[in-house]
Amino acid sequence: MQDFAQSQSKILECMRTMIKDCDNALVDKLFSTLIHGKMLRSKLVLAICKESKQALELCAIIELIQSASLLHDDVIDNAPTRRNSPSFHANFGNKNAILLGDILYAKAFFELTKLPLQIAQSLSDSVVKLSIGEAEDVFMSESFNANKERYLRMCENKTASLIAASSESAAILSGLDSYKYKIYGKNLGIAFQIIDDILDVTQDAATLGKPAMSDLSEGKSTLPFILFFSHATQAEQERFLGLFAKKLDIQDQVWLKECLVRYACITESIDLAKSYAKISLETIKNECNPELSAIVESMIEREF
Repeated sequence: MQDFAQSQSKILECMRTMIKDCDNALVDKLFSTLIHGKMLRSKLVLAICKESKQALELCAIIELIQSASLLHDDVIDNAPTRRNSPSFHANFGNKNAILLGDILYAKAFFELTKLPLQIAQSLSDSVVKLSIGEAEDVFMSESFNANKERYLRMCENKTASLIAASSESAAILSGLDSYKYKIYGKNLGIAFQIIDDILDVTQDAATLGKPAMSDLSEGKSTLPFILFFSHATQAEQERFLGLFAKKLDIQDQVWLKECLVRYACITESIDLAKSYAKISLETIKNECNPELSAIVESMIEREF
């Protein structure tokens, strides 16, 4: 695959063209303010199938879906920042964020009708699962969730479903075993979310682009804290529950980090992420595609 930075520019141009087709200056203006990330899902697609007009269109559709989900996520979480910058809803309000997200979803679904039916079904089904995962996340924020299996199910829906569908769709375009690539993507996605949750408690605000331990403050029951709760004494559990969905001061953060270290919760979380990454790699070991292996390895080793 050629330098992905060049491909990113082409994908962004394709996304702009799709949005231009909406023929609305306000939508163009709002879309132009979005900050786009590393495009992991598109990188995955182009590692599986060769770059072509159709492959770039597939990537653009996937990135429109991802952008829409993040717009809605930030409203739900009331997140003030996104990638070290003010979030879209912080700049333009919740209504504009929700409406722009709806437009991006709708436009992506329209563009999907131009691709093979199996791809359209895979990606649209992933958005259903993504939305269910978001709903599960919201309901889990009402009180601390100590159930690891419930957390992993939410990760599979909210994060892994679109990554799995991206891999499956790229394989369909290339005439490969799409089920195998879907399993690769699903396990990669679960591992990706676990690492994300680990970084929230191990990295500082400057690295994360948001306050450290913001997941807990937002009422998210993430793996490191689920593991801590399973090991903690009753007194520790009671103190921890008093901090759930609350703004943490420095003393609280220090105590939580000490607890996570004492009970080896970070190490245990990393080990679980690596076990999913291993399944992902095992699934495509006979596909002779070192780029897919590199994506898994870089995801496990990332710091932000």
